[in-house]
Amino acid sequence: MFSRFKEDVASVFDRDPAARTVWEVVTCYPGFHALVLHRVSHRLWGAGFKWLARFLSHLGRWFTGVEIHPGATIGRRFFIDHGMGVVIGETAHVGDDCTLYHGVTLGGTTWNKGKRHPTLRDGVVIGAGAKVLGPIEIGEQARIGSNAVVVRDVPAGATAVGIPARIILGEKDKTREEKAATLGFSAYAVTKDDDPMANAIQGLLDHSVDIDQRIQLILDELQTLRADKDSALSADSWGGRKVAGK
Repeated sequence: MFSRFKEDVASVFDRDPAARTVWEVVTCYPGFHALVLHRVSHRLWGAGFKWLARFLSHLGRWFTGVEIHPGATIGRRFFIDHGMGVVIGETAHVGDDCTLYHGVTLGGTTWNKGKRHPTLRDGVVIGAGAKVLGPIEIGEQARIGSNAVVVRDVPAGATAVGIPARIILGEKDKTREEKAATLGFSAYAVTKDDDPMANAIQGLLDHSVDIDQRIQLILDELQTLRADKDSALSADSWGGRKVAGK
């Protein structure tokens, strides 16, 4: 238990540059407080003290603003940054080295008993305000963008953004998203893959990226021509001085 406590403290220093001392982490980080309380309530839940476990988690919610059901399984070196508004459901499973930011929900989509909350594999990072819903799986080292709504599996190493979440795997998708960000909006925030408007926006983004590449090519060619011209003028000037000196 004490070794887990030390790991949880160390994970704060690894992922939050604002953390300065162990005392500061232990006394001033609500995400850390919520995790410690969950470790205790989860043991009580497993030992059959259901009401006591729920009551302790309720106190933790009141004290930290983070609601973690005592039945949820949380791995090692878990970090909740800022903490406020995080909700983790009963059948959620969180792997090792995962990070959640404020406002994240690991929720269910059914009232039926059984597995109804997400499974996060090791190293997953979920941005502020994101909702991961249902008995889906988020693969190792996957990233969920801020305010995304994820309702299907995300492969390992992928990034999911938008409402509903679009999974970004290829370089072309990444280029589109980066271009959209420079224009001040996300092309995948409110549309689906089969939406004609989304397809039109994607086409415009691809065209914009192509134009940018062509302009950069022209600029590079002009720079080369300018360098060649300067070199030629320098050579002519040097040759003229040699002739004058004879």
